[in-house]
Amino acid sequence: MNQALSRLQPTILWRHFKTLCDIPRPSFHEARLREHLIAWSEQLGLSHYVDPVGNLLIRKPATKGMEDRETVVLQGHLDMVAQKEAGLEHDFTKDPIQTQIVDGWVSAKGTTLGADNGIGVAAALAVLESNEIAHGPIEALFTIEEETSLRGALQLEKGILQGKILFNLDSEDRGDVYIGCAGGTDINIAKSYALFELPANQHGFEIRVSGLKGGHSGLDIHKGRANANVLLIRCLNLLKQTCDFQLSGFQGGTLRNAIARDAVASISLDGSQVNAFKQFMSEFEQQTKLEYQATETNLSISIVPCQAHLALEKDDQDQLLNALFCAPHGVHRMSQELEGVTETSCNLGVIELTPNQQEMHFSACLLVRSLVDSAVEHLAQSAKSAFALIGAQVKLENAYPGWRPDPNAGLLKAFLQVHKEVMGYEANVKVIHAGLECGIIGAKYPGMEMVSFGPNIRGAHSPSERMEIDSVGDFWNLLVAMLANTPKL
Repeated sequence: MNQALSRLQPTILWRHFKTLCDIPRPSFHEARLREHLIAWSEQLGLSHYVDPVGNLLIRKPATKGMEDRETVVLQGHLDMVAQKEAGLEHDFTKDPIQTQIVDGWVSAKGTTLGADNGIGVAAALAVLESNEIAHGPIEALFTIEEETSLRGALQLEKGILQGKILFNLDSEDRGDVYIGCAGGTDINIAKSYALFELPANQHGFEIRVSGLKGGHSGLDIHKGRANANVLLIRCLNLLKQTCDFQLSGFQGGTLRNAIARDAVASISLDGSQVNAFKQFMSEFEQQTKLEYQATETNLSISIVPCQAHLALEKDDQDQLLNALFCAPHGVHRMSQELEGVTETSCNLGVIELTPNQQEMHFSACLLVRSLVDSAVEHLAQSAKSAFALIGAQVKLENAYPGWRPDPNAGLLKAFLQVHKEVMGYEANVKVIHAGLECGIIGAKYPGMEMVSFGPNIRGAHSPSERMEIDSVGDFWNLLVAMLANTPKL
């Protein structure tokens, strides 16, 4: 399984990436991989430690002649985003990732690849195993649940790291080095509603939004892509002006940090309004496709007959749809200091409205990001206010700090010099609109110098995720050179 990966160069790195594809590791299910790595490290005679939250730390002594160098922390996260194409049978907790190689890129067959952050973890493992590269003392830190809540980094045990230099191996552009990142917070919303029993003569329909590109809610938020949740909420609010319908359910998005690719709502209406409904939906699809013709070529908005017996009361329905219509999504502000960089954004990631025998339960999760911590608080409170107006329970959770860039750091200067020697051109110094763990770890270890770099990965957090093979070799060569040039104590 995934045997072709083992034949790629450098062999030691790709062999470990193959292992990460073979062992299921979605967020909250990292234990099997962690146990495998513990057993593997023991076979190599390396020390290891698991902190109370489940992060894994593996230490390796310096190679001969490098004992006087600073300890380097190689950091990545064990978990991966679990996204798959609609209709694909794949259990991320049991099934390995099926890889393919096309035109110099590695991708998965219908699922996320897990190059984010599997390739960074694989690189650290390759360093731990290799007897052929020069390095000072190594601390390989593998965190958990980065893709869902950053819980591993947020609850990282203090004092377990000795290194004062950290290489975060979780970036996605060859030739770039990141020295700062956005902070953020989750907005979790919940409310229970009384049920309304539908008349027997109602006609039920599912409204489905599908075929969207999706993507990373930080890296791709500025690219003008559609969010299935936003489109479906818009559709329902406009439909109110044409038809008197009852909302029976809503399912949209799967992760708070992925732009929703699919969403479906169940509605019911009187037979006398069916023709008007179908006419509205036809026109809405045409208008929406025209609006997104440059970014969403596979956008589909369809209707399918269904049966529903329970729905929201009319007043509750109107209030909920109004609140959702007010919920922030997309770029809120571009940076005034860093050209072309998103400063503040919000992703309307997951929405669920499901009935049971007693009530209708609504929940939603939004993710706010910003390079400015106060802007995170402002936008989060704005969203909280919209749902507080309808009496929903709103919690701001899993907040994490940003990573403030230091363009004068000694580690950055060393990286730029090594990059020029290895790659033959200058590196681009960047700040990323995403939640790298550097900000959180840096807050726990003040004074630690950090850089983040990696190979070319495209389409992260979506089934279109792919990784360029040649760039992986460059990434490895750069990492090896940086380790060889670790400063003396």
